[in-house]
Amino acid sequence: MPKVVDHEDRRRRLAEAVWTLTVRDGLEGVTLRKVAAQAGVSMGQVQHYYGTMEELIRDAVARAVRALNARIEASVHAAGEASAETILRACLHAMLARDEEGLRLLQLSVAVLGRAVSDPSMAGVLAPNDGELVSFTAGLITAARTERGTTSRGDDRIDADICWTLATGLGVDVALGQRSPEAAMEALDYHLDTVLG
Repeated sequence: MPKVVDHEDRRRRLAEAVWTLTVRDGLEGVTLRKVAAQAGVSMGQVQHYYGTMEELIRDAVARAVRALNARIEASVHAAGEASAETILRACLHAMLARDEEGLRLLQLSVAVLGRAVSDPSMAGVLAPNDGELVSFTAGLITAARTERGTTSRGDDRIDADICWTLATGLGVDVALGQRSPEAAMEALDYHLDTVLG
């Protein structure tokens, strides 16, 4: 009986090897040979799944972005039937690494930023224009203001966009060791208190 191969698992392992190497050596230090060694597979296997190094890196970054998004979604589900403000804070706090996996994902994102500056397609993978997330967050801001009994002082979509920009910037600080997750959370919560009134 032929062996059943889990192709998605192999791609995931190769992507995770890219994550590890990028965080350790920088994106310029990632080679197909190093990825194969890190993943414990042959060069042929890497080349079977990815025709070029660019294709492999693009897929690894896209998977990292999806993993960060999954952390945000998980925080929403964990909040359950909580208030809009609690859900809002949980979503934004998900960008501030408080565990090893979250920190690794943030560090990978920072390491890839240099490539994104000169490669618009990589910028699109790393920072997709996520109007849906901004709309969802704007709705939470509106609902949280209603819960608090405060009125809108401007455009909730712009406030939502600024909140994500701040959370992302604070996440970069955490990834670079410039700020602790707790200090980043304190700054983010201060801003949210100002936004919500």
